[in-house]
Amino acid sequence: MYLNLIQIAESFGVAEKIVEDWIRNEGLPHTPDRGRLLFDRTQVAEWAADRGLAAKAGFLAPETPTLASALRIEPLLRAGGIWRDVAVNGVPAIYERVIAAMPGASPAIRQLLSQRIHAPGGITLAPVGSGFALPHFSTRVALGRDSGTVALLLLREAWPAADPLPDETPVTHLFFFVAPSPRAHLDVLGRICRLIAQGSVRELIRQRAPDDEILRAVTSGEVPAAMPEGKG
Repeated sequence: MYLNLIQIAESFGVAEKIVEDWIRNEGLPHTPDRGRLLFDRTQVAEWAADRGLAAKAGFLAPETPTLASALRIEPLLRAGGIWRDVAVNGVPAIYERVIAAMPGASPAIRQLLSQRIHAPGGITLAPVGSGFALPHFSTRVALGRDSGTVALLLLREAWPAADPLPDETPVTHLFFFVAPSPRAHLDVLGRICRLIAQGSVRELIRQRAPDDEILRAVTSGEVPAAMPEGKG
């Protein structure tokens, strides 16, 4: 799966210029594509590990036991809901409804986030390939440990992309999310990316499977596989 410059910068928590400097001076693997830069997730993770940056690599880094015991997407998705047959021009209204129902957030925070939905540049749309994008607020908000939400929007038509897409597949599925804290943002982002990368979850969403089937697949995708007897 390929990522763009903005996604790589967000993953490492650095400015885009730093990533560009890494390309010039540190040999960060990348692929030029029609005037933009694309990055293979595996190559970047290996590059980061070789330089001791794996711990800072956000969703590029391998999961650790601490990460595995942290947030789960399934309860966040139950809170945000699965929204079907959503028209592109109706997406902001769905975002508002998701925010209004978000658990653990004060009325003031909900009002602030609702305003940001309609502010220029308030929402960052991050295409990740295979017809999926991960819209999220451009500015992080500290909500509290028991807050946060994830919503899956199944679009009626393709999202009108302003920039070329990673694999040229039109975006028809949106995972809108709000993390409980800025620190948890990359955790949630990475977990959703890993779920999309799993064929079972991705294909059920593409097939517009019933909500309970999608939620079960998400739950299964977050549970580490059991280690065979005699290992470890």
